[in-house]
Amino acid sequence: MRTRMACLCLGIGLAAGSAAAQPAPQKLAPGDIYCSGVVTSEAVPRDTYLISGEQSNYKVTFAQGDLVYINKGSTQGVRVGDEFLVMRAVKEPLKHKWTNLQPTLLRAMGTTYADLGRVRVVSIQPKVSIAEITFSCDYMQRGDIVQVAAQRPVPAFRPSAKFDRFAPASGGKLATVVTMKNFGQVGGANSVVYVNLGSEQGVKVGDYFRIFRYQGIHAESAYQTYGMAYSAHGFGSTPVPYKWDDLPREILGEGIVLRIAPNASTVLITVSLREIYVGDYVEME
Repeated sequence: MRTRMACLCLGIGLAAGSAAAQPAPQKLAPGDIYCSGVVTSEAVPRDTYLISGEQSNYKVTFAQGDLVYINKGSTQGVRVGDEFLVMRAVKEPLKHKWTNLQPTLLRAMGTTYADLGRVRVVSIQPKVSIAEITFSCDYMQRGDIVQVAAQRPVPAFRPSAKFDRFAPASGGKLATVVTMKNFGQVGGANSVVYVNLGSEQGVKVGDYFRIFRYQGIHAESAYQTYGMAYSAHGFGSTPVPYKWDDLPREILGEGIVLRIAPNASTVLITVSLREIYVGDYVEME
């Protein structure tokens, strides 16, 4: 697995590096809030859904501007002008364990849902509504979950100048970057990640997480050659070996909580000094 991870790092290193070098966002856009997704253990009602849409004889996906059909109409109280959010339960397509504890942590966090966009009802029939896709995060398809649109809180940023790359441990709860939006494995500023702390652990929308990494630990996905913390063949070594807890942790960045679930949080990375991987650690600031 480590060899595979090393090759993967070579393949995605350039893209990740450019992502990490991006400036931190200055304010949240609608897409940050309504396209961020969530991992939750709470039951999500599935009784309202997309049936299909116009030109469904050949269309398999629907995007902004398209008309789609919802399985609720005037009989169920739907009215012209009503707005709905559309989402879908998603799974890692590669079915690959990127860190040792990832499957266990993800099961405890719950099901991953992707936000797909917003629709507005333009016409009503007794048992079916016709809605226009007014805002699109991703394509929509038959069977996608439809929920009544609700305003989501928009947290306030703090100045990025307050970021401290040498900050001591906060003493706050520790967690892990368990997965990322679209099941990426590496991200940087403006990336969305999901961590295994949520409302049951006291997390609130607008809280900040500090992201960091230790040297010499082999349970994460950022590849580390054994012993590199104190010895690099042909490039020097120390008189004695050092373990992960003997050396300063490497602070990688920080992020703001956009959404919470009982055991998970959706976090937008606002500052990153370098690539952030699935398996890196976080702490509440």
